[in-house]
Amino acid sequence: MKILCVTSRSCSVLLDPEGLYEAREKRELFLDGERLGEEYRSVSSLFDLEPDTDYVLESVTDGGARETLSFRTAKETCSLNVKDFGAKGDGQTEDTAFLQAAILCCPEGGRVLVPPGEYVTGPLFLKSRLTLEIAGGAVLKLLTDRERFPVLPGDTPADNPDGEILLGLFEGCATDGFAAALNGIGVTEVAIIGEGVIDGRADEGDWWVRPKETRIASRGNLLYTQRCKGMLVQGLTFRNSPSWNLHPAFSEELDFIDIRVKAPWDSPNTDGFDPESCRKVRLLGTEISVGDDCIAIKSGKIGLGRKYRRPCEDLEIGWCALLDGHGGVTVGSEMAGGVKKVLAHHCYMKGNDRALRIKTRRDRGKDGVIDGILFRDIRMDGVKMPLVINSFYFCDADGKTERVQSREKQPVDETTPEIRTVCFERVKADGCKACAVYAMGLPEKPMEHLELRNCFFSFDPEAQPMVPAMALHVEECCRRGIIVRFLKKLTMENVFLEGFEGERLETEDVWEITEQ
Repeated sequence: MKILCVTSRSCSVLLDPEGLYEAREKRELFLDGERLGEEYRSVSSLFDLEPDTDYVLESVTDGGARETLSFRTAKETCSLNVKDFGAKGDGQTEDTAFLQAAILCCPEGGRVLVPPGEYVTGPLFLKSRLTLEIAGGAVLKLLTDRERFPVLPGDTPADNPDGEILLGLFEGCATDGFAAALNGIGVTEVAIIGEGVIDGRADEGDWWVRPKETRIASRGNLLYTQRCKGMLVQGLTFRNSPSWNLHPAFSEELDFIDIRVKAPWDSPNTDGFDPESCRKVRLLGTEISVGDDCIAIKSGKIGLGRKYRRPCEDLEIGWCALLDGHGGVTVGSEMAGGVKKVLAHHCYMKGNDRALRIKTRRDRGKDGVIDGILFRDIRMDGVKMPLVINSFYFCDADGKTERVQSREKQPVDETTPEIRTVCFERVKADGCKACAVYAMGLPEKPMEHLELRNCFFSFDPEAQPMVPAMALHVEECCRRGIIVRFLKKLTMENVFLEGFEGERLETEDVWEITEQ
């Protein structure tokens, strides 16, 4: 066992490092000798702990293996209950002012407790060195009337090295946007914990009606950060967001542990987790099922990427269940600042259109470098496409122009993005539909190196043809093997395909192939 995080009132533990989202064996947990119950997941959390207290956790597997782990909770200066500030939690009265007052009044190192109840609220703003606990049985129910939401300006002139302050962001651009349910702007050392629910109630309002139309401002998130450092989000359930669910931006040292993110399969643009130009991020033990990409890693569209040149880097995604959704783990397409050092491991994926999905295109720019993407120890069931690398993604108004979609070499200049290394290791994918791998670099800037090691792909015998990558001039595929174009080096080691038709490996303009 291993401690993943500890607060004054909670702790998250890795029980099975070699499990996926579900552990290899169920186990019973005991805290200071008292039985807590059974746990089937690899990552588990404990709540309702006392501050500044020593605890001993014991784990006993079905097979009888025992482990113990000692830990001490953090100190706490005080605890404020939002009901003491006037919050009703009756599901009818608006509690925004009472909740915000408790947050603003809490001293450094203190906790704000939201006890069981239904709290109708508008957007709330966090402050530094605070723990906000939304207890089990508590639901924050977001207002549905967009005219009652604050608007975060896209950019404001400022006397700083950047000449501006970014606040509102939408799809990689500085855009006036509605505030999120929970907002962290320039805060440090914040923990948002508990077993409660943040409900965006987008299904009750008009957020999902004409979603591409901007009405007052761009649709908001359930959690949004801007220029934050040191944040923990633990144990909570996020559901029915107006747009992307969790959107940390220009922030670092962020932990998202043992959370759930949910939206209907047909809800528009409800990405689960979209870190943008962030550093040192962990997403562990989390279940995501949404109407768009489960995880989308970003670093700004053309303007923001070129100005700030801040990549999204040093990310770990582990022991997660990524269900439904267009993509499992997606890079891009707004990645003009680059994406580097991403490790996704010990995850389970089911029903995604494209499990590992890299999306870029001409005009993302020379800083749009994708490098160090490692996808390891993954199990997939019923995923249509396990791996797609697409350098011709046809987003935006000009995405289908001849220049963007041409397979002829274009001049390499400041507008040319680059994909360097992507590795797919110890991946087992059953029920594939279109093909095992579809990878395209740019003809003028071929992808550097694609590695496939110790992988197994089997195909659905009833699969129907589909287009594997969202680009023009891509043919429909059904039960085809590995298709690679515009690549410098392909390494394949112990790669097995079962139930495919046609050639196992189809290549075009691949400079070097090493296969064992």
